[in-house]
Amino acid sequence: MVVATTGFFDGVHRGHQAVLKIVTDLARENECKSVVFTFWPHPRTVLQQDAAKFRLLTSIEEKKRLILSLGIDSVEVLTFDKQFANHTTEEFYRDILINRFGVTHLVIGYDHRVGRDLSQTQEQMIEIANGLGIKTYRVDEFAEEEVIVSSTKIRDYISKGEINKANHFLGYRYGLEGVVVEGQRIGRTIGFPTANIRLYEPLKMLPADGVYAVWAESSGRVFRGITNIGTRPTIAAGNERTIETHLLDFEEDIYGLSLKIEFVCKMRDEQAFASISDLRDQLLKDKERAMTILDFGNIVLR
Repeated sequence: MVVATTGFFDGVHRGHQAVLKIVTDLARENECKSVVFTFWPHPRTVLQQDAAKFRLLTSIEEKKRLILSLGIDSVEVLTFDKQFANHTTEEFYRDILINRFGVTHLVIGYDHRVGRDLSQTQEQMIEIANGLGIKTYRVDEFAEEEVIVSSTKIRDYISKGEINKANHFLGYRYGLEGVVVEGQRIGRTIGFPTANIRLYEPLKMLPADGVYAVWAESSGRVFRGITNIGTRPTIAAGNERTIETHLLDFEEDIYGLSLKIEFVCKMRDEQAFASISDLRDQLLKDKERAMTILDFGNIVLR
């Protein structure tokens, strides 16, 4: 027997976590395996549904890591392409879930949809699963203060720089991960060297431009930090948008190494200063504020 659930699970937020808990509980009760079936790439990028503007909360590796950390035995990543998108609900349940993976129990989230006929009601999908011999369990939406927790809502919070709200809905701190690349090294000249990162997942959602207090990790070491997202208007106009992190009390060269940052809160908007000296004065204030904020936060990097 196999207890399973299906979905994209972008962000693996608290609503997803509620579904996954039922999966693990049922698997434990029935002494069988728990499996999550997810898809990659995102259907919107394949079906060209506003794909140019779409951004992800989690890369495929982050998603798998988060799901497995919740006690799920296995994550099966199904390639989503136009051929896959042409499956009917019945074909997906019968040919993939039952015949390929032996699924006997299926946990269904409140917004679960699968198959090319998206006009089907969830009740119709449950009838199809039951008709094929799959026992189904439906999970209601997960809400906080009458707001339904969803990946869309979390993306909206992040796009506005409302990191506290996003983190609350996620159940963990939102993060970015990439390799440290060469920058203009201007920060080093004023005592604030920064690590400029190139994201491993280009479609990751970036928070709104501004200055953030963050926790950072590189080579197994954890640091307090300040991250600036934006175009560095004090340096020049029309700069490329960058992600630059100043690690507090750390001055080693980490070019070429991986750097993961987790956002704690936004401290201020990015702004243009009259001079580099004024920028440095503000950065000193940002450093003091970040240290105060982070000294009250728990260090948990995933």
